[in-house]
Amino acid sequence: QVRLVESGGGLVQAGDSLRLSCSASGFAFELWPMGWFRQTPGRERELVAAISRTGAMTHYIESVKGRFTVSRDNAKNTVTLEMNTLKPEDTAVYSCAATRSTSWDLARVYEYWGQGTQVTVSS
Repeated sequence: QVRLVESGGGLVQAGDSLRLSCSASGFAFELWPMGWFRQTPGRERELVAAISRTGAMTHYIESVKGRFTVSRDNAKNTVTLEMNTLKPEDTAVYSCAATRSTSWDLARVYEYWGQGTQVTVSS
């Protein structure tokens, strides 16, 4: 049974940093690309960052490039999202997700999500 559990969210001020972690279990983590999504009420879930199985390749949406960094530790079955210079528009519920697809930079290919962790950035 695939299980994804996020941690590390919270309330911060604009310009601050946060580090989100996702612990995975129930599947061969090292064989699955992973992604971080975010969602706010009334808006579609958005793939913010993604990482290949080995971690050699990453993908980011334009609005977070240079501020967010996705990484993974296949020995520990974890994927991390480092978020720097946070902005109020980064406020959302952030979820990690897993896919078996080679097109892991596409939001529609993700199959499993965690429950999410709230990130709130005040101005």
